[in-house]
Amino acid sequence: MILSRTSQYAIQALIYIATRPPGEPILNRKVSEYLGVPTAYLAKIMQSLCRGNLLYSYRGRQGGFCLREGGEKTDLMQIITLIEGVGFTENCVLGLKICSDETACPVHAKWKPIKEKIVALLHEQTLDRLAIAVQSGRYRICDLPMAMMDEIGQKGI
Repeated sequence: MILSRTSQYAIQALIYIATRPPGEPILNRKVSEYLGVPTAYLAKIMQSLCRGNLLYSYRGRQGGFCLREGGEKTDLMQIITLIEGVGFTENCVLGLKICSDETACPVHAKWKPIKEKIVALLHEQTLDRLAIAVQSGRYRICDLPMAMMDEIGQKGI
């Protein structure tokens, strides 16, 4: 149950958008610059998030992306399921096609309770809670020097 790069970027982008004023679109280019994500790759992810009803997409001069109404209450499990598919939590650690309590791999019994705790944790983490954590300055969503320079510029250092 390791997240794909696509899921990681989707979560980072959504948290970043959730830190912005509601209803204020932001360009894909700005998000990609902040996160250090390839613009074209992020554009495809953002379109998937629009199709999944997590984002609005606006064209034109004032265009960009913003969270749909109520989108701030979206939890991480919803995002991951949208990107990875419903099988994300069902896949066997060893890659077996069928792995259940009845036909288990040697890791199944130990992994199942851990997986259940991880799924519960992902359901508890909503975009609004994560955005508040990032806005507090104690947590970050990227390692990019550009993002750090942006933060420094806003603080006037």
